[in-house]
Amino acid sequence: MPVYEYTAKSAATGQIMKGSFSAPTRDELLGHLRKNRLVLVSLREAPKQLTFTFGNRISTRDIVIFTRQFATMINSGLPLVQSLNILAAQTENPKLKEVTKAVVFDVEAGNTLADAFSKHPTAFSGLYVNMVAAGEAGGILDTILLRLATFLEKNDALIRKVKSAMIYPAVILSVAAGAIAILLIFVIPIFQSMFADAAVELPLPTRFVIGLSAFLQAWWWAVAGGIGLAVVAINRYYKTAPGRRQIDALLLGMPVLGDVLRKSAVSRFTRTLGTLISSGVSILDGLEITAKTAGNAIIQDAIMASRASIAGGDTIAAPLEKSGVFPPMVISMIAVGEQTGGLDEMLSKIADFYDDEVDVAVSGLLSLLEPVMILVLGVIVGGMIVAMYLPIFGMMDTVGA
Repeated sequence: MPVYEYTAKSAATGQIMKGSFSAPTRDELLGHLRKNRLVLVSLREAPKQLTFTFGNRISTRDIVIFTRQFATMINSGLPLVQSLNILAAQTENPKLKEVTKAVVFDVEAGNTLADAFSKHPTAFSGLYVNMVAAGEAGGILDTILLRLATFLEKNDALIRKVKSAMIYPAVILSVAAGAIAILLIFVIPIFQSMFADAAVELPLPTRFVIGLSAFLQAWWWAVAGGIGLAVVAINRYYKTAPGRRQIDALLLGMPVLGDVLRKSAVSRFTRTLGTLISSGVSILDGLEITAKTAGNAIIQDAIMASRASIAGGDTIAAPLEKSGVFPPMVISMIAVGEQTGGLDEMLSKIADFYDDEVDVAVSGLLSLLEPVMILVLGVIVGGMIVAMYLPIFGMMDTVGA
């Protein structure tokens, strides 16, 4: 049975009220409202619970296109509801279409655009909602939407850079592990049977490789299960507050990769906070939103400490410096921005600089990882091959003698 959401006005008092009612048809709902002396203002069938799957979800790119088109229509003078209806009709993503229709209903029912967006956190983040609210309050919604689209594009590009830096070694390691497993399970036993038929004494490296092969053939399920349990355990530990802090601190402290993560975190923090402040969001709200989007518990703690410092009448820079996470240049530039009253502009300059730094750091990481992984893989596979050929060399020496 469908559930209808309605906005109605009391015939006696004129009071506007909202509610939901389960009924087989709209006519039955209308009859229910008349019995209660209510005049219908707006009505819709309640949208089904949105479930975003890998193959049908709202991507950042979808939101960027939605936001840019929305800004263009608002700037051209189209009414808000008409703009939203056009966006709902032309978007190719069915989930975003459903969300946009729900936003239209809420706006027509008297809600602000920010309130309507806030009901769909899987599509519109807290940052998005707060910036839209600031744009509505200041009468510059089109400007804010364009700024949002630019921010989302740059933030998405930054995330892609960091992911590429982490995905590449993971793929190489997976391929290497698969190749080694194939050698141990399928190739080494052939050599083992050959050596058994020849009845020769095997060197220590050969015995080690054969023993490792026999263990993997007998206990492969235990090895696979152990790896799976380790992944699940680490994932669950990371979901706890102490676990997340410990793992995030470990990642930041890693050579090369830690530098990439640190620079990307600085870029994201400064760009997000600068965009929020320049859009009219208060510094305290901006810091709270920025902390939630930091992506690292250590960075988040440092930002929240800065928020507490601002609330107490102090500066942002001092707690950031105490955290030991942010580079001295960033601290100094933020301090200058606070003193001159141009904090948003200074934060944007820092973000632009660190976007370039992330590019350099990612390139450096990939250029370093490639030869290291080739060397490690070569040593492991080459060592296994040499270990299996040692007995053959011994047999050839014996025959030659």
